[in-house]
Order: sequence, then C-alpha cells, then structure tokens
Amino acid sequence: MQRWSTGAVILVALAAAALGASAALGARNPAATSADIARQPDGRPDLSGIWQANTEAHWDLEAHAARPGAVTQQGVYPYDYARVPAAPVLALGAAGGVPPSIGVVGGDGRIPYTPEAARIRQANGENWIDRDPELKCYLPGVPRAMYMPYPFHVVQGTSKIQMAFTFTNAARTIHLDAVEPPPDDTYMGHSLGRWEGDTLVVEVTHFNGKNWFDRAGNFHSEALRLVERFTPMTRDALWYEVTIEDPKVFTRPWTIAMPLYRRLEPNMELLEYRCVEFVEEFLFGHLRKEQLVRRWEGETMIVDITRKVPPGDKLYEWYRR
Repeated sequence: MQRWSTGAVILVALAAAALGASAALGARNPAATSADIARQPDGRPDLSGIWQANTEAHWDLEAHAARPGAVTQQGVYPYDYARVPAAPVLALGAAGGVPPSIGVVGGDGRIPYTPEAARIRQANGENWIDRDPELKCYLPGVPRAMYMPYPFHVVQGTSKIQMAFTFTNAARTIHLDAVEPPPDDTYMGHSLGRWEGDTLVVEVTHFNGKNWFDRAGNFHSEALRLVERFTPMTRDALWYEVTIEDPKVFTRPWTIAMPLYRRLEPNMELLEYRCVEFVEEFLFGHLRKEQLVRRWEGETMIVDITRKVPPGDKLYEWYRR
C-alpha cells in the first residue's frame, strides 16, 4: 500500500508540474512600462550586463520529479520511483541528484519527439555519462547556454550583440545587420537579430547537430532552427522565449520560456570556467599506457576504476558525439 501511495504522489506531482508549466508560459511576459526599461541612446532596450537563469531547465526541460541521480539503476523494487543512484554517481550523494521542476516547455509540457527520436532520447538519458557533450566540456550550443547555471555577459552595440558565457568560454554574436552566411555549421549556430518594438527577435540556424538541450538527453539534429525572443520585464529581468523547430527530430514546433535575471552584485564580473583542462583525464585517460586515476577511498566507500578503449570506430564516435 505504501508503494502505491508513493507512486501515486509522484504521478500527481508530475501532472501538476505539467499544468504548472503550461500556466506559467500562458501567464508570461508582464508588460513593462517605458520607465521600467533601461534604454540605449537610440531608444532601444539596453540588454547590456551580466545575466543568469534561475530554473531547473539545466537538468531537464520537461516537468519531472526529483531523481536520486542523473544515472540510476533498479533498487530493491522494480518501480521507477524506487530506483537508486548508479555506481558512477553513488559517491556524490545528494549533490549528484536531480531536483524536481515544473518544467519550461509550453503547451502540454511535453517535447513532441518522433517515435524514433524518442527512443534515442531515452537511450541518451540512460547513457548520460558517455553521451552528454557538457561532460566533455564541448561548447553548449543555443539555447542550452542561456539557462546553464552560470552567468553570461551581454555587450550591446548598434549592429551587433555579443554574448560571452562562463562555461567553456563559449560566445555568440547576434548580427543586427546583413552578413554573409557562415562557411560551416557550428555548435553555437548563426544568429540573426531584429527588433520588434521592445523585443529582440533572433533567428538561429547552421547548427552541427551535436548539442543537447539538457542533462536528460533531450537533443536535436543539424536541421534545428530557433526563434528566440528577449523581452524586458523590468530593468533587471528579461523574458526569454524560444520556438524550436527540427523536422528530423520533432513532429511539430514547440516552445520553452523562462525569465533571465540581471546579476546585481556591485563587483560582479564574468569569470572563466575553462573546463577543458579539467576534463582531460575524463576524455583521454583511457588512452594512457599506464592508468593514472585508479582508486578512491572514503570513510564508507571504495571506488575502483578500470578504463577501457572502445573497439574500432566506436572510439572516434565517442569523441564525435
């Protein structure tokens, strides 16, 4: 009886979360008065400053219950709510868990995958450690860079808007003028912007298809096309809304939305998180002739690590993900 009750509570929580996400998106973007908005000399809203999202979208765009770990395994009982952390994250305790969220996906709160893409998404989540580009310190892509739990700096000019991100020193340029298309597809895409009243509208294309949207395995292909909308809510808050279209992965366009907040510390500045050097052992340690990281011993746990090299082309495929 206790097991049924716990599962029912989780189902109710997820249903409420999905409704909450729809309601939150439906009540979006409170109108800002002219006095509420910082403006540049030309009268356009001034988006310059250091901003940061404050949501759980970084873990999973969709509404979800709390989970004991980003990767889990079956526990004592064969129920989803009774799963336990898998070995790679067990030693992290609560720090390795996933917090609950009402989600940021509009409509019914679900991402409209094709059947084949839904199977890939499921496999991505189950193989998070091997597949998530974030763990390899690859460029995060758009829109993921906008809601990772790190600040980013916006510098606004008359014809360009530059965004610099803490994570892996990523950057993007939003072109407000006419420019040639890029010579190749990239992680961060190609951004063309325009003003519609006080809203900055940005169309982003030319992705290489190697990014994820979050840590839950939600992904896209190189056919991704985004339409972002940045609308000032106050001097220190923006409403960020993105329409996502990718016919290779999704059955229809869908939308996410959330507020972005200005960092108000008087001495705030963008610091570098150059994680490439921190993941060298993760990326290349299995190629060493003599394994470097072998064992960790704590007060209640010993972790022994055995690295392996995937056979044949699977080695290169691991890096290309």
